[in-house]
Amino acid sequence: MKRTQSWTETNKLLFKQAYAHIVAKIERGELKAHDKLPSIRMLAQELQIHRLTVFRAYQLLKEHEKVYVKEKSGYYVHPGFLEFDLPEQTDRSPVPSSGFLRNALSEIQQIPVIYQFSQSLIDPNLLPNLFLSEYVKKVFDIYPKLMGTYSSAQGDEELRAFLCSYMKQQHRIELSESDLLITTGGQQAIDLICRVYVRPMDHILVERPTYSSALDIFRQQGARFISVDIHPDGYDLANIEMLMKQYRPRIFYMNPTFHNPTGFTVPSAQRKQLVELAERYRCLLIEDDAIHEMYFDEPPPEPIFSYDTDGWVVYLRSFSKYVAPGLRICAVMGRPSVIKPLSTAKSLADNGTPLVNQKIFLHYFDSERIRTHLDKLRIALQIRKEIVEQELADTEWTWISPKGGFNLWLKLPESIPMEEFLNESIRQSISFVPGLICDPLREMRSWIRLSYSFVNEEQLREGVRRLVDIARKY
Repeated sequence: MKRTQSWTETNKLLFKQAYAHIVAKIERGELKAHDKLPSIRMLAQELQIHRLTVFRAYQLLKEHEKVYVKEKSGYYVHPGFLEFDLPEQTDRSPVPSSGFLRNALSEIQQIPVIYQFSQSLIDPNLLPNLFLSEYVKKVFDIYPKLMGTYSSAQGDEELRAFLCSYMKQQHRIELSESDLLITTGGQQAIDLICRVYVRPMDHILVERPTYSSALDIFRQQGARFISVDIHPDGYDLANIEMLMKQYRPRIFYMNPTFHNPTGFTVPSAQRKQLVELAERYRCLLIEDDAIHEMYFDEPPPEPIFSYDTDGWVVYLRSFSKYVAPGLRICAVMGRPSVIKPLSTAKSLADNGTPLVNQKIFLHYFDSERIRTHLDKLRIALQIRKEIVEQELADTEWTWISPKGGFNLWLKLPESIPMEEFLNESIRQSISFVPGLICDPLREMRSWIRLSYSFVNEEQLREGVRRLVDIARKY
């Protein structure tokens, strides 16, 4: 009996390895659109596995639309699996990396342009930089030996105690210091969660569309995406329950407050029900809440985390994005059973977020000045959003005006060839995020994310006008 079980597990592992082997070849560019895959016999010989194992892997590649079949000819790379071709980086390393790494969003953001609409960040001129520099001096007066000290891997205890108090005051959520982990930004938190909770070939639920860098992180780990459409009024909960019941996903990565990229906010009525579904189907909810305070008229609903009593929600709360983005402070909140393994992963990654950053953020965020800053910042962002909407009023582009956040999610006419439009925009020093990279199914070719938060008002008007002019040529 033991021998049969061992063989079954080994065969299952080989099947996953064959699948991942082909996916990696496609993503590295070794196999391009419409290229023929090795024959089943040839790959079986190359990997030293049974032909039936290769056949199973190829069938799954076909099912996931990574390849297609020509009758009596073989398997070929599906063109829809590939993303936009961005400017290539010359790699002259004598030793190639052991795996494929890509961050499509970062590649776009690193292209130097004048009209930067791909950065979902605050214009540095809107931040109280002089006031922050005064606090830097104050922090070094309080902690003269700060530069010679490491933080604990879990994060500065003083900062974690303050954030516990803040969450109780703002959201009536009771936490202890052991329920928090400080990471170097929200993206590191996603990466750590992925390493701890996602294994190759695991099903995970992700919104469609969603934050593209999160997709790249999960994709690198070998996760299989099950997409959940997000709408202005939230999710189809019956569909989510059906998917949880059918696929038993390990996690559901979500961004329910001023969603990136759409700007939608999931209503309160659905938030408690999501926790109930997570508990019923044993699915960990990863609630990414990067810009909770960036509302225009009314504060958003309470976090999904506020309804969790049994540890089914991991809450990622970024704070520094609208205070001092360079500090890179994110708090991961959850039960100790979740925080402990994440703290171990954090210790292996960098042994702790820099203590200097944590102390500066602590004293700055706890000041009276920060409340005034946030009020002014909300007004400035709302004005910039309205500027973009005014400039787009005479186009055929469609969108739903967000009630907070940094982005507009725009639907362009399908007649516009998006890849050509993106390349021409970049050539004219304008960048934006193509919707394709935000879509786990890679089908949203007529959508773009335009961030109105990073450039000043004059550049915003001029850049949007130029973008519209380029689109009208098509």
